[in-house]
Amino acid sequence: MVSIIRTLRDHRDEVNCCAFSPTLLATCSGDKTVRVYDTDDFSELPFSPLSGHGYGIHCCRFSSCGGYLVTCSTDASTIVWSSATGDVVATLQHPGRSPVRVCALTHDSSFLLSGACDGTVALWDFHTKKLRRCSAVSEASVVACCFSPCGQMFATGCTRGDIKLWDVDVSQLHVEKDAHDLGVTCCSFAPQYKIDGCCVEFRLASCGQDSQLKIWIVAQHGGEACEMKLLHTLTGQSAPVLSCAFSSDGEMVVSGSVDKTVTVYDANQGALLHTLNQHDRYVTAVALSPTKPWIATGSMDKTVNVWRMGDGDGGIVAESRQPVCQGRKSSGHSRVLVADWSEGDVGTWLREEGLEELVGVFKANHIDGAELTQLSKEVLASELGIESVGLRGRLLRKIQALKPEHGGSEAPDEFLCPITRELMTDPVIAADGYSYEREAIESWLGAKNRSSPMTNLPLQTTLVTPNRSLKMAIARWKSSQ
Repeated sequence: MVSIIRTLRDHRDEVNCCAFSPTLLATCSGDKTVRVYDTDDFSELPFSPLSGHGYGIHCCRFSSCGGYLVTCSTDASTIVWSSATGDVVATLQHPGRSPVRVCALTHDSSFLLSGACDGTVALWDFHTKKLRRCSAVSEASVVACCFSPCGQMFATGCTRGDIKLWDVDVSQLHVEKDAHDLGVTCCSFAPQYKIDGCCVEFRLASCGQDSQLKIWIVAQHGGEACEMKLLHTLTGQSAPVLSCAFSSDGEMVVSGSVDKTVTVYDANQGALLHTLNQHDRYVTAVALSPTKPWIATGSMDKTVNVWRMGDGDGGIVAESRQPVCQGRKSSGHSRVLVADWSEGDVGTWLREEGLEELVGVFKANHIDGAELTQLSKEVLASELGIESVGLRGRLLRKIQALKPEHGGSEAPDEFLCPITRELMTDPVIAADGYSYEREAIESWLGAKNRSSPMTNLPLQTTLVTPNRSLKMAIARWKSSQ
């Protein structure tokens, strides 16, 4: 049985990556934030969301012990956070200031790797946070990277479709040309490996724009050059496959696709076990818990679904498409504006959001919908006597989520700059046909990026043209609010 145990709806933009530690789930988004949840009940931690990046966040990874969280962004930085406090431990700027698309950690947390749009990777000593080496590994953007379970090798994937293997001195061990037609999107090593005499064998999963998920056998003989042999080509999805990951025991591999599905395969036999269909837009991220039978999937629909696999006894049985939880149900109060809610509607909403302990306080203070939208952190603490910082934060996030849902004031996506995800004031059209905030795209191009922020393909020119019709449309929308 496969069922959704929780749907998380806290991000304000597309979810780009998910990661599990033994006790936490992290998600990151184009909204520039990282959110961290306790996997006991999927409540958001008091210090979440983490805000330290200037642009959208592409990737997040936990250290194997779960003590650190690493994130990377279009702002050319990789940030190391404390998973216990949410404090920034280090901010690492990528050499050349190129946008960082992906990051990875060795299992023993010795090395941190980041891959960038300029085709370089930066290898950092994770303990000292010192740059060990920065090397060009591709003429195209590096959008995928992962370490082997032994930590002595890493793989990179680029938008041209090649997969390359490297040692930790960034010496090339193998090149698999055109592993994925039109580009690689993700790669992941299985946690297990085999040793037969002087030969070590790993399994590597990769996916790409060719709508395929592939499993490779990577063999290294005596520490010398490697060879890659294709084991399975999996074609259970009908559109580009954007993400892939192995289960902690290496028995399953999971992928997410532009066709809005999540597929689960038997990694040994290559057999399709399940196809999951609960996202409304592209599935951009998949992650599997190292300690529990859970899968997290993130999407451009701004949600994260957490799935449970198994029948409660560890066995895998037939798929169930009925979610256990999909967030707040549609009640009578959800059909009217928040400002028109009665005190009873507010009480019903609190119960549905798991905030039953606040119903009495709100009722005693006659909080209706209009009052609800005006609540602040100070009012909750001083006037309503809510002492718990975590409870106040959770309530305010849920109130904030109500405003665009019911108020109709959320800016249309086409009015937001794809780089900053903020409302544009001076939109311009670049050579890729997309519109950007002038300052953001000029900053991007000023950092010697000649590729499109949206497609990663080369730009024929760096000239931009004012988009006057879009600017007028934004002005009309603002005047109507």
